[in-house]
Amino acid sequence: MKGIRLQLVTLNLEDGTVGTFVGIPLVTEETPEQDCQIEDIWFSDTQTIPEDMTVAQLVSLMQRQLCHCQGALQ
Repeated sequence: MKGIRLQLVTLNLEDGTVGTFVGIPLVTEETPEQDCQIEDIWFSDTQTIPEDMTVAQLVSLMQRQLCHCQGALQ
């Protein structure tokens, strides 16, 4: 079975709220530290997805969103 690499990002807000986000890995053990600095953060609108959506379908949705985001930043 082919695997899909995913990474969890957890953010802690000052008010104690914690959010965990799932995404395609940005940073690996091989990534130089100077290349890991955050330049920008962008949040999409909240979307409702089907309960039976597969991980592959979710990753495809994320990739389309990323393409849209990158196109908007140019």
